[in-house]
Amino acid sequence: MTLKLGDDVLRKNVEWILCPLSGGKTRNRIRGDTVLINYPLYCLKCGQESLIKVKDLKITIITEPDAKTQSR
Repeated sequence: MTLKLGDDVLRKNVEWILCPLSGGKTRNRIRGDTVLINYPLYCLKCGQESLIKVKDLKITIITEPDAKTQSR
């Protein structure tokens, strides 16, 4: 693979997203300017899905509130 001018700029500040539950590497990478909101992250290692948000290479786990039962 040959790199073109400017490709090295795209490869800077690139990190793999690690599973927040198992710590395993996922198939997703983020750059310094990546912004994700309510992103469903799936981990092949543990088989779990987590809802995350990403901004400035900072990953935050979104915890969903439990469903409330409906009373009649």
